[in-house]
Amino acid sequence: MARGSLWGTTPREHIEAECVRRGRESVLADCLALLRGETDPALLTSLTGPGTAEKYFDGAEHSDTYWFRVWALRGLLWSWDARAIDCVRTALTDGSWRVREMAAKVVARHLVEEASSEVADLMDDPVPRVRQAAERALIRLSQD
Repeated sequence: MARGSLWGTTPREHIEAECVRRGRESVLADCLALLRGETDPALLTSLTGPGTAEKYFDGAEHSDTYWFRVWALRGLLWSWDARAIDCVRTALTDGSWRVREMAAKVVARHLVEEASSEVADLMDDPVPRVRQAAERALIRLSQD
């Protein structure tokens, strides 16, 4: 079993396999839909794999649905297109630190220069992991 996964693949392997199975455009569309607030079990499962998203559709209220945006951004790490820039910029100001952290990782990986101002603002974030991700992103952007 792959490290970091209960279903046998890493997040990268799963997203890459989804891109092969359904096409990169479809995976990208799922990521963007989640970042815009659209949710349904099939969409989430396509990005997380089986067993992860089902709890969110049990009829109960959940306070941790920020994970939808985290998973969408993680998908963008491995299924990138510049059409996601505005969504990533918005995610850098999200109320959840995990979303901000993952958005900074996307900026670093894909050198999203358009988001440099928002990333610079994260250098004052109250969460150390967000500040660290922002610093890495700024370093990567400055090396380009």
